[in-house]
Amino acid sequence: MKRFLRLFASLTLAAVTLSCTSARERRIANNPQIYQKLSSSDQVLVQQGRIREGMTKEGVFLSYGRPDSVAQGRQKGSSVEQWTYMSTQPVYTNNFGMGLGYGYGRGWGYRGYGAGYYGAWDPYWGMGPNVVYVPYKDATVTFRGNRVSEYLTGPQ
Repeated sequence: MKRFLRLFASLTLAAVTLSCTSARERRIANNPQIYQKLSSSDQVLVQQGRIREGMTKEGVFLSYGRPDSVAQGRQKGSSVEQWTYMSTQPVYTNNFGMGLGYGYGRGWGYRGYGAGYYGAWDPYWGMGPNVVYVPYKDATVTFRGNRVSEYLTGPQ
């Protein structure tokens, strides 16, 4: 029984430890060879989830993760690649609605469609909080070659 409890405790501790690590920490742990190639100052930035001009694509990947979209092109005669990172923000609203509609779903007829209990027109109403998640551009990183040439962070 003691052996089972020790095993259970160690598995629980491992599960809690894994669930508490951030995605960035997992990227670093899963890619130690990339992390070791970075300069010590870039390693510190990656651990903080930050980037800088001149950082490699690999460093940006470890810090921010995979981009949501990648665009390639040319600018002033050189190849340019732009990584875009998206995020979402909750928007809370209170709804109150009422009106008159056809009684779908509560009446007689084929699969519940047809006239409602109150005849052909059925009153309805509703109210309550509503949450909608609105996407926004969180960061844009531009590379010339393999290095960051410019970046914008924060809602754009």
